[in-house]
Amino acid sequence: MANLTEFNLAEAIALLTRTPAALDALLRGLPNTWVHGNEGKDTWSAFDIVGHLIVGERTDWMPRVRIILENGEARPFDPFDRFAQSNESQDKSLEQLLDEFARLRWESLAALQSLNLQHADLTRRGRHPALGAVTLSELLATWAVHDLTHLHQLSRVMAHQYSDAVGPWSAYLGVLKCTGHSAP
Repeated sequence: MANLTEFNLAEAIALLTRTPAALDALLRGLPNTWVHGNEGKDTWSAFDIVGHLIVGERTDWMPRVRIILENGEARPFDPFDRFAQSNESQDKSLEQLLDEFARLRWESLAALQSLNLQHADLTRRGRHPALGAVTLSELLATWAVHDLTHLHQLSRVMAHQYSDAVGPWSAYLGVLKCTGHSAP
């Protein structure tokens, strides 16, 4: 039985608020094997994932919220560069990225809450360059699920570092068989 839940802004904010702390608790102070290991050519490491989330905070979520509220469908969203972290994260430590993400997320959520969005606002529409018309509630729900997608990806990437070391137990470890979100 599927559990389909209607979008609830307070519930989404509750989840979005926790992502920086979850990343911090899992990643801060770990050896480079866990932080910079990936799943092979053209895949992301934990470091890359945190960098990607930072780019999203700067250029995606709240900028798109503002575009919907100020322009509706008249102005399409700017395209999102899913690989911008490659340049933006250079010469930074993971600890710097975790701190930056926490600060940016706090700022984003403070800005979102200051909008005092009402139900009617959540039905307002914007225009995604590839998907077409989207509502503000769909954008905000996607923000929350995007976080969960990358937390899922992060656990899979980290587990991959020990995929051989676990030996025959790999038969019982679903995270090692997961192919969901295998591309960045």
